[in-house]
Amino acid sequence: MRTVIKSSTGQLRLNDKSDDFYKLHLKEGIRPDGRMLMEMRPMVLNVGSISTASGSSLVKVGNTTVVCGIKAELTEPNASHPGKGIVVPNVELSPLCSPKFKPGPPCDQAQVVTKFLDNLIQSTNLICLDDLCVENDKLVWILYCDLICIDYDGNIVDASVISLMAALQNVKLPEVKINEECESVEVNLKCTATLKLCSCPVSTTFRVFDRSNIIADPTSMEEELTEGQLTIVTDQQGRIIYMERPGGVTLQEEHVEKCMKRAVIRGAEVQTLYMEVTG
Repeated sequence: MRTVIKSSTGQLRLNDKSDDFYKLHLKEGIRPDGRMLMEMRPMVLNVGSISTASGSSLVKVGNTTVVCGIKAELTEPNASHPGKGIVVPNVELSPLCSPKFKPGPPCDQAQVVTKFLDNLIQSTNLICLDDLCVENDKLVWILYCDLICIDYDGNIVDASVISLMAALQNVKLPEVKINEECESVEVNLKCTATLKLCSCPVSTTFRVFDRSNIIADPTSMEEELTEGQLTIVTDQQGRIIYMERPGGVTLQEEHVEKCMKRAVIRGAEVQTLYMEVTG
């Protein structure tokens, strides 16, 4: 297990959540936690911490902490895709990570983030699903990707994407053969292979405050004060491959361009982190 820490300005916890309090800071071009408007929080990432999982990671973005554990199981393929494996993401936001979440069924925010991850996996062809096929129309791998937030302080989308990608790069799948004579499945745990990833996305999320100020990597307090959101996903070549704006105020063109440039820079930083950790 390796750990890499990206240092940055530390975050301060504040109780005053009023618009006026926030505006006073924006006039000076800073945020209540001391960051510039487009500055990210410090990040910690490590992989392989869950020995019982096929792949795992832990990411800490500021005070937001997400653990991803991936469990690989053998199953029959879907009838519509007999030669492709299956990837199932699931995000959990429990009362343990923040009092804003209540016990019971998955909250709306958890479902939205889960759907975002599923769309990202499908739209970017993130994993070569053909490689998850053991035998066409008979046996494939299914990857259950469980992401659990253990401390929530905003921007769960970016933390989840980073955690998922790091865990996928950490996955080791054993060699599997089907013995036709005995009609049995033979699993060789001593011979494993890493996943082939067709893309390595990084998401960068921005929020809009007072229709004119764009901030990156929002805290929980900032999410409550801001009006709209824009998430931009880049790949390992620095290309923008996915964008999502779930409602909110209309963004001006210059704001979108500014966010796109910042997302490319952020993407390159995280790609370097991926290589250092999973190397």
